Amino acid sequence: MSKTSENNNVFLMHLSSFAGYLFPFGAIIVPLVIWESKKKESELLNRTGKEVINFNLSYLLYTITILVIIASMGISIAINEIQHFNIFLIISLGVVLAVLSVIKFIFIVLAAVKANQGEEYKYPLTISFIK
Repeated sequence: MSKTSENNNVFLMHLSSFAGYLFPFGAIIVPLVIWESKKKESELLNRTGKEVINFNLSYLLYTITILVIIASMGISIAINEIQHFNIFLIISLGVVLAVLSVIKFIFIVLAAVKANQGEEYKYPLTISFIK
């Protein structure tokens, strides 16, 4: 595989994470399909595929965790009397969730730009589910 072709495939693998904005679990399914079809073509594509999938799984985990906490606080408010601290916490976690979404978007763009320049990108705050 030529270096240009390899860089283009890595670039597209990073951009495939945006599929999550189009349909549920798209940020995991689309990169997984691309990775499975390209991982034997080069070691860089294999490493990048693992990195992209680990990144998207990590952010899914973070999002689910925040949503569970918000839901449990909401149930607490519904069962008990309204507690100002719980309402403040729910609003704060909602802001954290919004910031997390923006950060994820920025990281995907940064990774795609680096890939387009021929550089490998390691996503921050990523748990290595696939090694």
